[in-house]
Formats: sequence, structure tokens, C-alpha cells
Amino acid sequence: MRKKTSGVRSKKSLIIVRTAPRNRTRALVRYDHRTEQAAIGRGGVTAFKREGDGATPRAAMRLIGGYVRRDRVSLPPTRLPLRTTRPNMLWCDAPRHASYNRPVRAPFVAGHERMMREDGLYDVCLVMDWNISTRRRNGGSAIFFHVVRPGYQPTEGCIAVSLPAMRRLIRQMRRGTIVKVV
Repeated sequence: MRKKTSGVRSKKSLIIVRTAPRNRTRALVRYDHRTEQAAIGRGGVTAFKREGDGATPRAAMRLIGGYVRRDRVSLPPTRLPLRTTRPNMLWCDAPRHASYNRPVRAPFVAGHERMMREDGLYDVCLVMDWNISTRRRNGGSAIFFHVVRPGYQPTEGCIAVSLPAMRRLIRQMRRGTIVKVV
């Protein structure tokens, strides 16, 4: 006989991101009874996300997968689908292009971000379902969960944690884990 569930999500499938006290570009990431420091968008948190505003969307976003620079980083086991980052991988951030907020391959002439970066920010880059399933032109692209810059400098709207924190978090993650920015 199958056990009936109440429909309530397991705490391990929910990650809460809350703006840090007195600093709108920093956050506290809470999961599985742990708290990690994070950087968020230079524009703080917004309920009205627009392309280029530098803000992190106030939303509940599902993790759908990610990318790893396996030549530089090893990760513990995870149920989250991860692809190896390659030099020709890009992410389109041109609102008028048909591939807006989608992975694309080089060469690509429209606006884009390189997924294989020298600064290490995308050594682990997790994709959240922000403006992907149903896209809105200028609704914001490339809202990732990635590795933080030194000193927890603000992002362009992403959520960023230290590599050790990412290694702890990724053990709990799977496709469908909710990252809720409040």
C-alpha cells in the first residue's frame, strides 16, 4: 500500500533566500537547517524584474539543471542534472532574439554571456526557471545560482554563494528544487 502524502514539499526541496539586514545586495540562504551567506543583485530584490535592472526577482524559481567546469571543480553527488561546460557554450541575453534566455552555441552574434568564464563565477552555474518556461521579452535573462565573487560583490540579478557553500547545497538539490527569494 502506498503512503499518502499531504502535498507539502520536503524542506530539502526548498531553499529560502532572504535579503540580509542592512545590505540589499547580500542575502542569507536557508536550507535543511543551515544558513549560508550569498550575494544578490546590485539592484536588490524586486517584484518587477526587467532586463538589465541588476535586481534579483522576488519569486519562487525551480532549479532545472546546470553547468559545471569539470576541468576546475569537482562536486559531491547530486540528483540535479549537470552538463560539463564547454568553450562554445553561451547564454543569449538579447531580448529581441528568438533564443532570448536560452543556451546557444558560438559563434553567435546577438547579445550573450559566455558560460566558460575565466573569473570562475560559472564554475558551478545552476539554471533556475526564471523567464524560461514562458518567456517575456525584457523580463530578465540568465538568473542563475552560481559561485560568488571575492568579497560577496553584488551580481547582475543572480544568487551567488561560495564554492564550499555550493558543495554543501548541491547535495540537497534536484530538478524541481524551489529557490524562493523573499
